[in-house]
Amino acid sequence: MSNMKWTGLAAGALALGLASPALSHHSHAMFDHTKEVTITGNVLNFAYVNPHGFLDVAVADASGKQVKYWVEMSNLTNMVARGITPATFKKGDKVIVKMHPLKDGRAGGSYTLITAADGKHYE
Repeated sequence: MSNMKWTGLAAGALALGLASPALSHHSHAMFDHTKEVTITGNVLNFAYVNPHGFLDVAVADASGKQVKYWVEMSNLTNMVARGITPATFKKGDKVIVKMHPLKDGRAGGSYTLITAADGKHYE
Protein backbone atom coordinates (compact mmCIF):
# COMPACT_ATOMS: atom_id res chain seq x y z
CA MET A 1 0.00 0.00 0.00
CA SER A 2 1.34 3.45 -0.80
CA ASN A 3 2.18 6.01 1.85
CA MET A 4 -0.73 8.16 0.65
CA LYS A 5 -3.24 5.36 1.37
CA TRP A 6 -1.72 4.67 4.80
CA THR A 7 -1.87 8.37 5.62
CA GLY A 8 -5.55 8.48 4.58
CA LEU A 9 -6.38 5.39 6.65
CA ALA A 10 -4.56 6.77 9.68
CA ALA A 11 -6.31 10.14 9.36
CA GLY A 12 -9.70 8.43 9.05
CA ALA A 13 -9.07 6.24 12.10
CA LEU A 14 -7.96 9.28 14.10
CA ALA A 15 -11.07 11.24 13.08
CA LEU A 16 -13.35 8.38 14.10
CA GLY A 17 -11.53 8.00 17.41
CA LEU A 18 -11.91 11.68 18.21
CA ALA A 19 -15.58 11.73 17.19
CA SER A 20 -16.66 8.71 19.24
CA PRO A 21 -16.85 10.52 22.60
CA ALA A 22 -19.34 12.96 21.08
CA LEU A 23 -21.54 10.04 20.05
CA SER A 24 -21.60 8.45 23.49
CA HIS A 25 -24.34 9.11 26.02
CA HIS A 26 -24.88 8.06 29.59
CA SER A 27 -27.82 6.00 30.70
CA HIS A 28 -30.89 7.30 32.49
CA ALA A 29 -31.10 4.03 34.41
CA MET A 30 -30.28 5.86 37.66
CA PHE A 31 -33.70 7.57 37.58
CA ASP A 32 -36.95 5.90 38.61
CA HIS A 33 -39.20 6.57 35.61
CA THR A 34 -42.16 4.93 37.37
CA LYS A 35 -42.27 7.76 39.93
CA GLU A 36 -42.56 11.51 39.75
CA VAL A 37 -41.90 13.81 42.70
CA THR A 38 -42.36 17.55 43.08
CA ILE A 39 -40.02 19.83 44.99
CA THR A 40 -40.27 23.55 45.70
CA GLY A 41 -37.20 25.54 46.59
CA ASN A 42 -34.71 28.22 45.66
CA VAL A 43 -32.12 28.01 42.91
CA LEU A 44 -28.58 27.63 44.19
CA ASN A 45 -26.93 27.26 40.80
CA PHE A 46 -27.88 26.73 37.16
CA ALA A 47 -25.22 25.16 34.94
CA TYR A 48 -26.05 25.69 31.27
CA VAL A 49 -23.55 23.17 29.93
CA ASN A 50 -23.19 20.12 27.69
CA PRO A 51 -23.94 17.27 27.67
CA HIS A 52 -26.73 18.22 30.12
CA GLY A 53 -27.60 21.28 32.12
CA PHE A 54 -27.96 21.02 35.88
CA LEU A 55 -30.10 22.90 38.35
CA ASP A 56 -29.23 22.86 42.06
CA VAL A 57 -32.20 23.67 44.28
CA ALA A 58 -32.30 24.23 48.06
CA VAL A 59 -35.42 22.59 49.52
CA ALA A 60 -36.50 22.74 53.16
CA ASP A 61 -37.16 19.27 54.58
CA ALA A 62 -39.83 18.50 57.23
CA SER A 63 -37.58 19.82 60.02
CA GLY A 64 -36.75 23.02 58.11
CA LYS A 65 -33.21 21.91 57.23
CA GLN A 66 -32.09 22.92 53.73
CA VAL A 67 -31.42 19.96 51.42
CA LYS A 68 -29.60 20.48 48.12
CA TYR A 69 -31.36 18.74 45.21
CA TRP A 70 -29.42 18.03 42.04
CA VAL A 71 -31.70 18.16 38.98
CA GLU A 72 -30.51 16.93 35.60
CA MET A 73 -31.77 19.01 32.71
CA SER A 74 -31.74 18.25 28.99
CA ASN A 75 -28.99 18.93 26.46
CA LEU A 76 -28.40 22.48 25.20
CA THR A 77 -30.17 21.90 21.87
CA ASN A 78 -33.36 20.78 23.64
CA MET A 79 -33.13 23.56 26.23
CA VAL A 80 -32.82 26.21 23.51
CA ALA A 81 -35.82 24.70 21.70
CA ARG A 82 -37.83 24.91 24.95
CA GLY A 83 -36.86 28.54 25.52
CA ILE A 84 -34.41 27.86 28.36
CA THR A 85 -31.45 30.25 28.30
CA PRO A 86 -28.54 30.80 30.70
CA ALA A 87 -30.63 33.56 32.36
CA THR A 88 -33.84 31.50 32.81
CA PHE A 89 -33.03 30.34 36.35
CA LYS A 90 -31.17 32.76 38.62
CA LYS A 91 -29.70 32.19 42.07
CA GLY A 92 -32.40 32.71 44.68
CA ASP A 93 -35.35 32.24 42.29
CA LYS A 94 -38.18 30.14 43.67
CA VAL A 95 -38.89 27.17 41.38
CA ILE A 96 -41.18 24.15 41.37
CA VAL A 97 -39.61 21.04 39.86
CA LYS A 98 -41.37 17.84 38.85
CA MET A 99 -38.87 15.06 38.27
CA HIS A 100 -38.16 11.36 38.13
CA PRO A 101 -36.19 10.79 41.36
CA LEU A 102 -32.88 9.02 41.70
CA LYS A 103 -33.38 5.32 42.41
CA ASP A 104 -30.85 5.31 45.24
CA GLY A 105 -32.80 7.83 47.30
CA ARG A 106 -30.34 10.71 47.07
CA ALA A 107 -31.83 14.19 46.65
CA GLY A 108 -32.08 14.63 42.91
CA GLY A 109 -33.61 13.52 39.68
CA SER A 110 -34.32 14.12 36.01
CA TYR A 111 -36.75 16.97 35.42
CA THR A 112 -40.05 16.57 33.61
CA LEU A 113 -41.44 20.07 34.26
CA ILE A 114 -40.06 23.19 35.91
CA THR A 115 -42.13 26.21 36.87
CA ALA A 116 -39.85 29.24 36.97
CA ALA A 117 -40.12 32.23 39.30
CA ASP A 118 -42.10 34.13 36.64
CA GLY A 119 -44.66 31.29 36.43
CA LYS A 120 -43.51 30.05 33.03
CA HIS A 121 -43.45 26.27 32.56
CA TYR A 122 -40.54 24.41 30.96
CA GLU A 123 -40.98 20.78 29.87
